[in-house]
Amino acid sequence: MNQRALVLFAHGARSASWAAPFERLRGLTQAREPEVRVELAYLELMTPRLPDVVSALVAASISDITVVPVFLGQGGHVLRDLPLMIDELRIAYPQIAIKVVEAAGENAAVLKALSDYCVGALSSPH
Repeated sequence: MNQRALVLFAHGARSASWAAPFERLRGLTQAREPEVRVELAYLELMTPRLPDVVSALVAASISDITVVPVFLGQGGHVLRDLPLMIDELRIAYPQIAIKVVEAAGENAAVLKALSDYCVGALSSPH
């Protein structure tokens, strides 16, 4: 069986409350795709880290993993750190298909949604 997973990959922070919007995003995404396992993974400062999530997915017989960088821009973490991690994971798990999509903030639909929110702020009460 070709089970799929979606990994929402975020930076991480020292404050546990920082993760709350990402947890809500994970829940909303899981509700929309109940047949796909949706997980959160962090680059640093928080757990679980991406290698640990992928290891757990492989142990659960997941063979198709899509990683979504939930970053606004394609900075050093997305351009350098993430590709290195993905290369290591592909070497460790050659039987697994791992795809990485663009950073969320580079996507036109995401930028439009953020712009809509910003424009809406003009008419919101103070």
